[in-house]
Amino acid sequence: LVSQGFKVELDLRNEKVGYKIREHILQRVPYMLVIGDRELETNTVAVRTRSGEDLGTMSVDDLASRFSLEIARRGHAVLEE
Repeated sequence: LVSQGFKVELDLRNEKVGYKIREHILQRVPYMLVIGDRELETNTVAVRTRSGEDLGTMSVDDLASRFSLEIARRGHAVLEE
């Protein structure tokens, strides 16, 4: 994702996943990617939005495409206003 121009921050603290998710929701992080043992085995990431919506698991390439489409839509909407 970084190589495609997206801002990425890692939270490698030794805290419970639920605690970290709640903390990042309060910080208004737009998307959280959770990578556990299962995701490592399947080369995917689990994706959540800051509103708590679970987008499921997907490949990093699919996620990058989704982000690019969302950015393009937002830019188009801003231009129309």
